[in-house]
Amino acid sequence: MSKVILITGGSSGIGKSIGEFLITKGFKVYGTSRKPENYTASVFPIIALDVKDVASINNAVAEVIDREGRLDVVINNAGVGITGPIEEIPQDQIQHNFDTNFFGPINVIKAVLPQMRKQNSGLVINITSIAGYMGLPYRGIYSASKGALEILTEAFRMELKDFNIKMTNIAPGDFATNIAAGRYHAPLKDHSPYKEKYGSVLNAIDEDVDSGSNPIEMAKKVLQIINTENPKIHYKVGAFMQKFSIVLKFILPDKVYEKMLLNHYKL
Repeated sequence: MSKVILITGGSSGIGKSIGEFLITKGFKVYGTSRKPENYTASVFPIIALDVKDVASINNAVAEVIDREGRLDVVINNAGVGITGPIEEIPQDQIQHNFDTNFFGPINVIKAVLPQMRKQNSGLVINITSIAGYMGLPYRGIYSASKGALEILTEAFRMELKDFNIKMTNIAPGDFATNIAAGRYHAPLKDHSPYKEKYGSVLNAIDEDVDSGSNPIEMAKKVLQIINTENPKIHYKVGAFMQKFSIVLKFILPDKVYEKMLLNHYKL
């Protein structure tokens, strides 16, 4: 029997690449979007789901279970980017980012756990970010929301071990997707004390995304994890130096690591 997979945010970017790849491997894939009517050409079904709306989440999960009778793998991929000086980011945008990147995945997990417990099996893969391992200048809110999801997974795994439900994180580095198009940018204000340095970092971030890796790397890692009996807690996918930056975070003194980041961003 083909495993049934639900991918939040599966209509574009990394989620779409994962879904298209898994279809070729014989899995039954469902993606989600707030506006599924815009993706009628998708090679796998796209159903309505807004990760900020608990009723929407519950309805989407129920729809997949009604169609297939089971739900084997859930990939919490839906997320949004955000940049700006923390002092200048509006509170509603900070809330929106956490609602999407952190509280959304929590509510998706809550919605799927009863079915997975009933099956005595299941796998949840949370797509986080290498940025979640460190506080990055002008990306602090994004780093915090993804870092929170990383830590949440560690706790969830221990709570779920008696139910044969597995959970893991995949932290991607920069990938060549359209994520920048949907990212919130705090405006560059003419009289802001951060204008010059924030503008410089913003340009560097966009260049990193444009030159990022092929999303197929993420899809292959997801397949590897699905086929692993006992997945690790954390996986990282991306350029060598991006992954190595996490190693340095744990071995260098805090101020030395901070200096390295300041040099990298020319701050």
